[in-house]
Amino acid sequence: MWPESLGIGVSPEIQEKLEAFHALLVKWQPTINLVSPTTMADAWNRHFADSAQIAQYIPDQKLRIADMGSGAGFPGLVLAMMRPDLEIHLVESDDRKAQFLRSVSRETNTPVQVHAERLVHVIDEISPQWLLARAVADLRKLLIYVAPYAHQHPEFTALFMKGAQVDAEMAVAKKEFNFKVKSFPSLTDAQARILKITEIKDKKRA
Repeated sequence: MWPESLGIGVSPEIQEKLEAFHALLVKWQPTINLVSPTTMADAWNRHFADSAQIAQYIPDQKLRIADMGSGAGFPGLVLAMMRPDLEIHLVESDDRKAQFLRSVSRETNTPVQVHAERLVHVIDEISPQWLLARAVADLRKLLIYVAPYAHQHPEFTALFMKGAQVDAEMAVAKKEFNFKVKSFPSLTDAQARILKITEIKDKKRA
C-alpha cells in the first residue's frame, strides 16, 4: 500500500494507478528482473515513493520531460501518473523493459512515449526541457551524456536522484563541467539527495 507516512499525498485515482503498476511489477519481475530482487519486499518505499517525491520539484506548467534509462519506470512513469499535464518520454534501451513500460502505460491508461533507444540517439528528436535520471550512472557520466544537448539549450534542467556518494560524484564532475546545482534531501533515504542542475557547460568548450 501507498506509504502515507512519508507525507507524499496522492489522490485515490492516482493511488489506483500506482497499485496497478505495482501489481504488474510483481507479475513481470520474475521474468525480466526489472529491479533488484532484494528491493521488492519494500518496493512501495524503495521505488514508488522514492520516485513520487520528485513531483514537488517540477514546475506547475506544461513541460516535455525525458526519463533517461527509465528501467521499470522509476521515476518517469510514476511522475506521469502523478502529473498527467506533463509530456513524459521514457527512454529505455532494453527492449524487454520497454515492452513492460508500454504494458503499464496501456493497462493503467497513463499516456507516455516509450523510446527503446539510448538517450544519445533520441534526445534531439525528443527535445526535452527537463531530464530525469535515477540509478543510471555517476554524475560525471550523466553530464557527459547531456552536456552537448545542454550547450544548445541554455534553459535545459536536469533532475538527478543520487545516493550516498553524491558529494564525491560532484567533486569529480566539477573537474570537467561547470554547472549550477540545488540539492534537496531525499524523503526515503537519509543518505540520498535530489540534484537540480542547470547551466551545464563542458569546461573544454567554455
